[in-house]
Amino acid sequence: MVTPYSEIEVTELTATELGLTAAEYAKIVEVLGRTPSYTELGVYSVMWSEHCSYKNSILQLKTLPRSGGRLLVEAGEENAGVVDMGGGYGVAFKIESHNHPSAVEPFQGAATGVGGILRDIFTMGARPIAALNSLRFGEPDTERTKYLVRGVVSGIGHYGNCFGVPTVAGEVYFDRCYTDNPLVNAMAVGVLRTDAMASATAEGVGNPVFIMGSSTGRDGIHGASLLASREFDSMTENMRPTVQVGDPFAEKLLLEASLELIAAKVVVGMQDMGAAGICCSSSEMSAKGNVGMKLNLDVVPLREADMSAYEIMLSESQERMLVVIEKGKESIAKTICDKWDVPFVEIGTVTDTLHVEVYRNEKLVSSIPAKSLVLGGDAPVYVREQTEPDYLKLTRKPIDKGATLNQDEFEKVLRKLLSAPTIASKRWIYEQYDSQVGANTIARWQGDAAVVRLKELPGKAVAVTTDCNSRYAYLNPYRGGMLAVAEAARNCVCVGAHPVAITNCLNFGNPYDPEVYWQFAEVIRGMGDMCRALDTPVTGGNVSFHNESQSHAIFPTPTIGMLGVIDDMSYVTGNTFTAEGNSVALIGWQQVELGGSEYMKTVKGRITGDAPEIIIENEVALQKAALLAIRGGYVSAAHDCAEGGLIVALAEMCFGSTVGCEIDIPFAHNVGELFGEAQSRIVLELSNKNIDSVKQICADHGVPFTLLGKTSGNTFIITELCNIEVQELASEYYNALPDILETVHA
Repeated sequence: MVTPYSEIEVTELTATELGLTAAEYAKIVEVLGRTPSYTELGVYSVMWSEHCSYKNSILQLKTLPRSGGRLLVEAGEENAGVVDMGGGYGVAFKIESHNHPSAVEPFQGAATGVGGILRDIFTMGARPIAALNSLRFGEPDTERTKYLVRGVVSGIGHYGNCFGVPTVAGEVYFDRCYTDNPLVNAMAVGVLRTDAMASATAEGVGNPVFIMGSSTGRDGIHGASLLASREFDSMTENMRPTVQVGDPFAEKLLLEASLELIAAKVVVGMQDMGAAGICCSSSEMSAKGNVGMKLNLDVVPLREADMSAYEIMLSESQERMLVVIEKGKESIAKTICDKWDVPFVEIGTVTDTLHVEVYRNEKLVSSIPAKSLVLGGDAPVYVREQTEPDYLKLTRKPIDKGATLNQDEFEKVLRKLLSAPTIASKRWIYEQYDSQVGANTIARWQGDAAVVRLKELPGKAVAVTTDCNSRYAYLNPYRGGMLAVAEAARNCVCVGAHPVAITNCLNFGNPYDPEVYWQFAEVIRGMGDMCRALDTPVTGGNVSFHNESQSHAIFPTPTIGMLGVIDDMSYVTGNTFTAEGNSVALIGWQQVELGGSEYMKTVKGRITGDAPEIIIENEVALQKAALLAIRGGYVSAAHDCAEGGLIVALAEMCFGSTVGCEIDIPFAHNVGELFGEAQSRIVLELSNKNIDSVKQICADHGVPFTLLGKTSGNTFIITELCNIEVQELASEYYNALPDILETVHA
C-alpha cells in the first residue's frame, strides 16, 4: 500500500501536543508499521481520546447490567438503547454530556448538545418525542453563573423549540464546585418501528457512501480530544473555535430526510457525525461491518475552500450524517433528500480493505485499519489506580438529629429551604421550553416524572426523568450511585410507571487522579447493584471526565435517565394535592439522615456527614407497594421525599393546586426528623375509603404506613410548628430563582 502523503512532519512531540501519550504514539507506529501522516495522527488523537474511546472507563462500565428485560439491543451496540414496547414498536433513548463546550460558549454548547442527542436516536429510525436535561451550575450569586445559566437555558430552549421536540423534564442543581465547569447533560426519547430499525454499520463492498446534511466547516475541530478531554484553565476562553455551531432548522430537515430514507429501505447503515466528525463515523461503521471505506474529501461540501484533510476529518460541524446506501438505489435516496432540501453528496465507497482510506487533492493522506481506531480493536484500555479520598476522613463525622425546633425556628428553616436555589421552583427555566409541541405530553412539571403519550400505541405512555444528587455521591460514591438510580425509579413509580431501563451520563474529574477514579469505580458499583435489584438494565450513555478547574474537581455526578412504562393511561398520577378532605400518608421508612442534605448546606453552610443509608430490599418493596396502590386506583397524588425531606415534600404538594393540608407529625420535632433526607419514602394523597386497601398493600410488602393528616383549605398547617397561607409559601418558592437570576450587579 502506498504510504500516505505527509503534510507536516510528525514526531512524538507532535503526538503529545495532540493529547496522545508517548506510549500511545509508539503503539500507532507499531499498528501502521510506519510513521503516521499528520492527518492520521489527528484521527488517532480524537479516536483514542477518552471522549471517543472510553479507554479509562470501559472496563468499569462492563460491570453494569447491559442486557435483559425489555432491551432490544445491548448497551453499546447502537447509537442509543431501545426498549420493546410491544405492538411492533420500541422506544429509543439516550443521554450525553456537553459540559466543556457549554462552559466555553454556553448558548451554542447547550444547543448543540441537544442537537447531537437528537441525532443519536433518529439515526436509528426513531422520531423524537421528548427531550430532557440535567444541569449543574455554581451558586447563582455570581455574574459568571448567571451568564452560564442564561446562556445554557436559552440554548436548550432555542434548539428544542425550533426543532420541534418538547422539553418535558429535567433537574437543576447549584453547588460551588460547578462554578468553572457547569454540567449540561441532554437526553432524548423517540419512537421507532422495531422492524425498521437502522444500524450504524457499513456493509456491502461497492455500496456508495454519502454525506448528508450541512456543509463542513472549522467549528468543533478537536472538540473531542482537546476540549472534552482536558481540565479548564486560563486558556479556556481561547478554545471557542472548538465549540460547534448548531442550526435546528437544518436538523429538522435532516430528521425528516433520514426517517424517510430508512422507511424507503435504501439505507444500509447510518451514523451521525458528532464527536470526531467524519473520522469517527467512517471508522466505527467500517469496524462494525468488518469492511473498509475509500473517501474522497475533495467532494465534501465545505464552508471554506482551503480546509486541509486534517480539518475536514476532525471537524464536528453539526447536522451531518454519514450514510451507506444500497448500490442501485442512489437515485431514490437523492430524490428523498432533494424533497427535504438536504444536501446529499457521494464521497466514497465501501471496500474490502478493512482500512479507512482518505484522499485529498488526489493524494492518499490517511490509510488506517478501522478496527485500530475503535473500542474492541487497538484502542487503548486502561485500569487506573484507585485511592479512597482523604477528604472523607473529615466529612464522615456523625451528625446528630439537630435541635428541636419551635415555631419561629421551624418557619425560618422552611422558608430558607423553599427559596434555596436547588429546591426552589425552576419555573423561570422550564417556561422557556416548549413542552407541548407534538401534543403528546400528558404531564411535565406536575408529576415526579414527565409522562409522554405513545400515539402509535393507543393507551400507552412512557415516563421519563433525570436524577442525581451529587452531594450524596461526593460523601459516599457507592451509596450515591445507588441513590441516583433509586430516586429515578421512584419518580417513575410515583406517576404510575413501571421502571424498565436506564441511560446514564457519568460526570467526573480527572481519571488520572486516583481519588477521582476511586469515586468513579464506587459509583459504578452502586449503580450496578441497584439496577440489578430493580431490574433496570443500562442501555448505554456517556462518560465525561476532566470536569474540573485549576483548583478543584466537580462532585462526582452520575446522572441517571430513567424510562418507565405505563400500559394504561388511567394510572397516571400527579404530585400535587387534588382536593380537600383526603388523607395524607407516608409510606416507607422514617429515619434521621442529615448527611449531604439541603438543610446542612443551606442552613449550616456545610456539605458533610455520610450519604443517606439505603437498604436495597426496602427500596424494592416500597416501589412495588406504591405502584400497586397507584395502579389499583387508590392514590390521587404521590411525591417522593427528596431534597429538604418530609416537610418540603408536603409543602411542594400544596403548590400545584394551592390545596393546603393539616399535618400532625408523629415523630420528634427535631431537624433530622423534619428536614432529613431519608430514602425509600413516598407521600401519598388518598381518599379515606382507600386507607385500609393501601395499608394492606403496604403490610403485604413489609412497608411501614404512617397516617400524617388530611388535605384542607388553603393553609399549610403543621401542628405546633406552623400555620401559613399556601400562597405565601408558594410565592417564595416560585420567585426565589428569578429574583436571583434577574438581578444584575454593577
